Amino acid sequence: MQTTSHLLLIRPAKFTFNTETAVNNTFQSAKDIDAQTTALQEFDGLVKMLEQNGMDVTTVNDTEEPHTPDSIFPNNWISFHDNDQIVLYPMYAHNRRLERKPHVIEKLKTKFNVTGVIDLSVYENSQVYLEGTGSMVLDRENKIAYACLSERTNLNVLKDFCHQLGYRPIAFTATDSKGFPIYHTNVMMCVADQFVVICLESVKDIDERGSLVGFIKNAKKEIIDISIDQMNHFAGNMLQVESANGTKFLVMSSQAYQSLRENQIAKIESYCQILHSNLATIERNGGGSARCMIAEVFLSEVTKT
Repeated sequence: MQTTSHLLLIRPAKFTFNTETAVNNTFQSAKDIDAQTTALQEFDGLVKMLEQNGMDVTTVNDTEEPHTPDSIFPNNWISFHDNDQIVLYPMYAHNRRLERKPHVIEKLKTKFNVTGVIDLSVYENSQVYLEGTGSMVLDRENKIAYACLSERTNLNVLKDFCHQLGYRPIAFTATDSKGFPIYHTNVMMCVADQFVVICLESVKDIDERGSLVGFIKNAKKEIIDISIDQMNHFAGNMLQVESANGTKFLVMSSQAYQSLRENQIAKIESYCQILHSNLATIERNGGGSARCMIAEVFLSEVTKT
């Protein structure tokens, strides 16, 4: 199962520009004085859009202390799997490690079954990292974990994840227009059920690019190629979800949508509907977009008595 209607979003308590992540997140482009107020409006708008289109959204309020400026991006520290296991991940920034707050997991346990926890956060002691489904883009149906390597995405931790969850690691190198490693795979790549949106231009090594294309085609998914400029507008940071009745949607920011060409929009819409929402403040200050804000929940639901 590639998509789910069960989604976790964290409502920020004190969203700000995070100086600890800015050292290797080139997508953080501005520092707004009062980002929290506007970010809350953008967050609530995204949640409303998802719920109006039939998604089951579990919203958890962040706490003011300890201060976690990037709590709005939960998919980096936790993921949920259809064997009712959760995975906790090692985070590069010290203040992002504080996002692993017990009340988030406890809230989910009121709705979903959790039978086990795979805790990869111990790798922080060795200063190597794997930031969840930011570092990896998962083809859940074909058990493939795509990952562009960076300071935040370590090959050995990737292999450990894949060994424990039964995935095949596909690691490669991707860089931005200035030659810097792309910090998270999910800003340059989105895997849906029948297609993949990807910035192939960012994969400079021809052999690596060819291998990557081959893996995607072998998985029987159509490639929708985006440019680096479109990637910079978060056109790679998309997530396919489904409503409770099984209707598929591709969720993205309005900035990402506006960067797409007509033929790219038509191709996506031949597979599923597009939903987009204004996330400009979150994108500028946080360096992440719609996909980063959503953690998919593949856990089984608690049986009601």
